[in-house]
Amino acid sequence: MKKAIVLAAGKGTRMKSSSPKVVHKVCGKEMVNHVIDSSKKAGVDQIIAILGHGIDQVKSVLGEDVKTVYQEEQLGTAHAVMMADKYINDEDTVVVLCGDTPLIMPETMNKFFEYHDNGNYGVTVLTARVEDPTGYGRIVRDENGSLVKIVEQKDADENTLKIDEINSGIYCFNGAYLKSSLQYVGNDNAQGEYYLPDTIEIIKSQGMDTGAFLGATIDELMGVNSRNQLSVAEKTMKLRINEMHMTNGVTIIDTDSTYIDADVEIGNDTIILPGCMLTKGTKIGTNCKIGPYTCIENSVVGDGTSVKKSELIDAKVGMDTNVGPYAYLRPKSDIGDNCKIGDFVEVKNTQFGDGSKASHLSYIGDAEVGKNVNIGCGVVFVNYDGKNKFKSIVKDNAFVGSNANLVAPVTIEEDAFIATGSTITDDIPVGALAVARQRQVVKEGWVAKKREKDNKK
Repeated sequence: MKKAIVLAAGKGTRMKSSSPKVVHKVCGKEMVNHVIDSSKKAGVDQIIAILGHGIDQVKSVLGEDVKTVYQEEQLGTAHAVMMADKYINDEDTVVVLCGDTPLIMPETMNKFFEYHDNGNYGVTVLTARVEDPTGYGRIVRDENGSLVKIVEQKDADENTLKIDEINSGIYCFNGAYLKSSLQYVGNDNAQGEYYLPDTIEIIKSQGMDTGAFLGATIDELMGVNSRNQLSVAEKTMKLRINEMHMTNGVTIIDTDSTYIDADVEIGNDTIILPGCMLTKGTKIGTNCKIGPYTCIENSVVGDGTSVKKSELIDAKVGMDTNVGPYAYLRPKSDIGDNCKIGDFVEVKNTQFGDGSKASHLSYIGDAEVGKNVNIGCGVVFVNYDGKNKFKSIVKDNAFVGSNANLVAPVTIEEDAFIATGSTITDDIPVGALAVARQRQVVKEGWVAKKREKDNKK
């Protein structure tokens, strides 16, 4: 069985945060969950997360299928892996990952597993070549290219410091050799900690081959320990996500100004214009046009729909519908097919039927709007009395004239017609005209009389 041990116990002091560093997000997903998701895509069967600082907060973002163990004292990487001992079986293949390396790719992990298995190694370390290896542990190989040891920067001599192949901190173990080697790892060092790289020489001394797989990029191995590094990881992941969507048939006009979260889905032949943010599991259909300058959060947009300069939060929009510019769809807005939600229209907690339209300057809240309904300019669904919310129902083919107020609770039946400027407080029957405004009065000469009166004062 393939198992992953994810080291996620650190506090992340340099983040200067009240939250553990592994719960900080990169493109909408916690760093630790990026690592876990890559593991799953690489075929890992079971994941064990080693938790310490902020254990409850980290647990709250993990899936129920992730096993967790608690490292009360942070005494080094080998000590952390020891905490997962009860989950490790002799026949397992165990990969040890860092919860603060969100850019590790599942494709790299697959090749890492393959290299480890083909070499029949007791332990394999994932490595990369870098232009400046300063600060990293160096990979020392023998004349045959086999791994001899890892030498930390502070312990390296002049020749070793010239090596540009570095240790990623990611290891793959044979379960039996991992368990046996951990028993012999000591803490006779300046920090008094138990280091996982020490297992390499222990496993070699037990007669087992050890490997080093030069198969990662430095970007993938970047650990995030500060807000600056978090920003770098965000930029790298953002570009990776945008390129993935473009490969899948999405047109992104300006990748630099387009932000798409990791879990967003977009259909092919959709065009994303500059300045868009698509977040929190949003799903966009095919042949859509999104933007420019549009924010869509945790929402669904149907095929062939256009959303321009607008904001959608926890909303659903059907097919072949036009939204915006400057529309605001708030939570529980459910817009049907072939609809129009125009400029400066706000919708909240509303079912809006197929073929209906609200072209501009209206508020539609806590409502059921049927099919082929016209909502005129300046219409307000008056849903709140200062204490409670009430519902308005506007049925199929009704016409609501401009500047009308619908004072909930109220029902407008099919084919009803509401005259412009009306304030509706009572239900309107099928096919009826409702006029709720005072009759116009014209007093000729009134202005001249008022001026004459004012001048005498």
